[in-house]
Amino acid sequence: MNDNKIKDFAVFITLILMVLVLTGCGINNIPTYDEEAKAKWSQVLNTYQRRADLVPNLVNTVKGFAAQEKDVLTAVVEARSKVAGMKVDASVINNPQAFKAFQDNQAALGSALSRLLVTVERYPELKSSQNFITLQSQLEGTENRIAVARRDYIEAVKRYNTELRTIPGRWWRSLLYSDSQPMATFTVEEEVKQVPEVKF
Repeated sequence: MNDNKIKDFAVFITLILMVLVLTGCGINNIPTYDEEAKAKWSQVLNTYQRRADLVPNLVNTVKGFAAQEKDVLTAVVEARSKVAGMKVDASVINNPQAFKAFQDNQAALGSALSRLLVTVERYPELKSSQNFITLQSQLEGTENRIAVARRDYIEAVKRYNTELRTIPGRWWRSLLYSDSQPMATFTVEEEVKQVPEVKF
């Protein structure tokens, strides 16, 4: 072999080794985790939308049996309109204020729905209505889906944010992905954190 062929072969081997090292050292982790978190966010939005879609039917069913519960019904309708009126897209997860507003509006709707379901306890004929039973079952299933979607999103964001803050992710971010920003995640509402006081 002449010197030129040896040099070409050495350059070729060096390039192959560099590609292997770069693919194995996390250069693609940031965009991969970013896409995963965005996909999980889409699932969160889908489950919340499913809940919002159930609200009008639930309100109409309750209204037919318990029209006198106007305040509770109005609170549910107003909370749903706030949720529906929010502009929610992928940029929300990189904007802590918008994310908090989203979370607060969803929590308000959840709270209003809880008050509505407590109110229903006073109306046995409503509780035995097949339409209400079906809607209540769908709502309970949707709440479970919301919990799962939120959990999956939180895990994906944790992985992504950790990659941005640790080495070698920090290096790759500064070199190649400088526009990558940490994503917001769900927090536990203050009411949930408070331990109930038990008195005997």
